[in-house]
Amino acid sequence: MHDRIHELLHRNLQEVFGEGDAARRRKAIEALYTEDCVLYVPLGALIGHDALDKFAGDLRTTHPHFAYTPHGEPQALHNAGRLAWGSGPRGEAPDYTGLDVIIVRDGKIAALYVFLDSVQ
Repeated sequence: MHDRIHELLHRNLQEVFGEGDAARRRKAIEALYTEDCVLYVPLGALIGHDALDKFAGDLRTTHPHFAYTPHGEPQALHNAGRLAWGSGPRGEAPDYTGLDVIIVRDGKIAALYVFLDSVQ
């Protein structure tokens, strides 16, 4: 289970939030997330594949040239995992950083909590 959680964390960062192609992003969402998934972000909670896809796509259009880079190694504990990350132009210091925490059910992400670090 730990290996699957690590895989989900990394793939989510790159294939969902880092993906600019809508069809590839949607395919990844369906492969990585339960149908009733919940995304918790500072603006609120979003439920299901459609809401997640719209949020990730809208976010991507605001900075299409940004890359998501893991900061450190993912950690897994029972059915949960976490991964710190940064986002910014490739090869530069991140413009913002955060922490993803996932809850896994049946090998897929059932809930994603996105914690954003305060900007200095």
